[in-house]
Amino acid sequence: MMELSKLITKKGLLFLAIFSVLVFIGDKINFSALVGADNQFFTLFQFFGPVAGIFLGPVVGILSVLIAETSSYLILGKTFTLINVLRLTPMLFAAWYFGTKKDKVSFLVPVAAIALFIAHPVGRQVWFFSLFWTIPIIVKLLPNKYSNKVFLKSLGATFTAHAVGGAMWNYIVPMTPGAWITLIPIVIYERLLFAAGISVSFVVLNTILDKLDTKTKTEYLNVDKRYVLFKQIS
Repeated sequence: MMELSKLITKKGLLFLAIFSVLVFIGDKINFSALVGADNQFFTLFQFFGPVAGIFLGPVVGILSVLIAETSSYLILGKTFTLINVLRLTPMLFAAWYFGTKKDKVSFLVPVAAIALFIAHPVGRQVWFFSLFWTIPIIVKLLPNKYSNKVFLKSLGATFTAHAVGGAMWNYIVPMTPGAWITLIPIVIYERLLFAAGISVSFVVLNTILDKLDTKTKTEYLNVDKRYVLFKQIS
């Protein structure tokens, strides 16, 4: 209940409103198509989705992402097919990753994704694809002065989402080993862009919330003073 109280405040609800509007806009702008399924796309949402986990804490951050994603689906009139529903989950784990430091979930999720991927007959043939999902683990194992760097945290978050989505995709969408191999350079390109986008969106939102904080005098949202822009003219 204490965690939930962070959301049920004027600033918490304001953040949820801002975040929901961003999700709605982001979901309308397609970035790249998902291989293996028709009318499935990565959207602009991938560039900022995980940041809610750090401002409201991982638990309430996940709740805010789920509320925003579900609201966006309803407003945009998307059908709740199996694929659409399952596609809601990767960003929830990414928000958790981005909002925590070192915890069991951050390690277990990519490990479980790797195990599930390799357990599949097709995944077993391209086991090396799942090495991407060691990135979130490596980032968390680094000393704090590195693992808490916003870009590395963003990289770990986007690859956590990729791990969850990739493991599920292998079971629900027919893919050949060759198709997975073809995806390797695309994954590198997309995930680096997503990590950069998450980093930028975090700094921008962090700065906005810091300005709000000076007016509301509340401390429910976690603002990182290291990443506040224009501090010299605050």
